Order: sequence, then structure tokens, then C-alpha cells
Amino acid sequence: MSIRNLSKLAFASIVLLLAGCSGGVLDPKGQVGIEEKNLIILCTILMLIVVIPVIVLTLYFAWKYRASRDFEVYTPKWAHSTKIEATVWSIPILIIIALGIITWQSTHALDPYAPLEDKGEHMTVEVVSLNWKWLFIYPEQGIATVNELVIPADKPVSFKITSEGTMNSFFIPQLGSQIYSMAGMETQLHLIADEPGTYKGISANYSGAGFTGMKFDTIATPTEADFDAWVQKVKSEGGSLTSENFTQLAEDSENHPVTYYSTVSDGLFHEIIMKYMKDHGSMDFYGKPANAATGVKAEAMQHKGHHMGVEE
Repeated sequence: MSIRNLSKLAFASIVLLLAGCSGGVLDPKGQVGIEEKNLIILCTILMLIVVIPVIVLTLYFAWKYRASRDFEVYTPKWAHSTKIEATVWSIPILIIIALGIITWQSTHALDPYAPLEDKGEHMTVEVVSLNWKWLFIYPEQGIATVNELVIPADKPVSFKITSEGTMNSFFIPQLGSQIYSMAGMETQLHLIADEPGTYKGISANYSGAGFTGMKFDTIATPTEADFDAWVQKVKSEGGSLTSENFTQLAEDSENHPVTYYSTVSDGLFHEIIMKYMKDHGSMDFYGKPANAATGVKAEAMQHKGHHMGVEE
């Protein structure tokens, strides 16, 4: 193969690799996604400080000491070099220290449970993963949707996430941070879209036969007025989501179309969580301290221990 053909092949490979970045974690459209992209690039560069010299030196030594170079000096008793030892140990140690500091700082800075600072009041969206679709409840607007998430651009969103049964993973690659949805539990995630657009959402955790179709569109509207107009559209076109309807929704096939609900039963999200927690008392998710359990049984458990029986 000629040098010209190799050059064309290399160029085509680079173009394909860059094209694959579109719409993914390396094409972020939100503050969290941008910070995570910068973290990925920085850590990759630090690790390449070791990887690239090793590759280059391996090829160099293989060429330099090839069998045909019989004029090289042969030193069979050579066994130690302080300079080489210092180099091969000090560089990795410094890189590990740097990665440790970066990991410590980024772990706290990108904590998914921490609200986004200096972004104003957060909008709340309750997320429920089903087999195999997504339910989004807007408690402040009193509506719900299936397989379509609409948020205003430049408005921070506080996601409260759970699962009706199977564990899944809520992930909008361009906005950043995936987090698991688990039955009987509530996880949290804070994201923001810095510009209007439609961003793909997926489940990043295999959960069964319909896993590949468990996708949704995240639509960031240009203004809050556009978001309010969409809310009014849902209220005028949607049906009613009750506990009974939810049971039917959970049993529906995996290829569920986008569906709007103009009203939602109060506390439906908490009912879904408590489906597997019936014997542990009620739960006040917005009380103090945050996410603290309340009720006679739960209070008794605090005194007797989480793994001890509670008398009626």
C-alpha cells in the first residue's frame, strides 16, 4: 500500500472518529456535560504521558537492537541505572498524585445530588423507569409525559428518579451524568441545558428484551414562555394519570408512543417508591432532614435497628 493510500485511510479514520462525537458526551450542551468532557480530556492526556513514550520507545528499541545491528556494544553484566529507575518511578507517581487530586475535586464538584450553584431556582421533574419506557412527572405543573422530556433552556432541573421494577440508568449524554433508577429508592440528578435543542436520552443499563428501544427525546425550549406553551398543550390534549392507569401503563408493551397526561394523581411518584416499602411506614421525601422516614414503624426502626423486626 502506497504512502498516499495510507494517508487517505488515516484521514478517513479521523473523520469517522470525529463524526462519532456528534450528539454524545464529547458534544456537550450543558454545564455538567462540558465539565465532564474537560475532565475526560484532561485525564486522557495525563495517562497518555505514560502510554505514548512506552509505545515510541518500544518501537525504537526493537529497531535499534535488531539482529542485523551486530556492531552494538554488548554489556551482559549491566543491571542497574539510577537515572532510569528514578524516571520510571517518579513520572507514574506524579501522574497518580495528579489524577488523585483531580478525582477528589471533580467528585465533589460534579456530585449529581448537589444543586447547580448560581443557576437560580431549580425545576423539579420526577422520573420513573418502566419496562421499557420512561415516565416523566412534573409535580409543579401537574402533568406527566411518556418518552418525552421537555425543559426550558438555561433552567436548572432537579430530577428525582426511581424505578417501577427493573433497575435502569437515566442518561442524557449531551447534558451529562448518568444515574441509576432503582425500585423502592429515590436517586437524584441535577442538569441544565445551556442552549435550545433536542437531545437523545437513553437507558445506559441493560434491563431486558426491550432495552434497546428505551429511548426518549429531551427537548430544551428556547424560553420559559415556550415551555409554558407546551405545558398548556399537554393540559389540553392529555388524559388523566391515576394509580389504576399507571398499573396499566406499566404493563403495556415496550414500544410505547409519546403520551401526554393533563393531570396526575397526587403523590403518585411516592406511591411507586413505596410499592416495595409497605412494611416500613410512610415516607416524607420533602421533610427535614431530607428524605427522612416518618411513621410509627419507621420511627421504631430507628431505635431498634434497620435489620430488627418491628412490632405492630
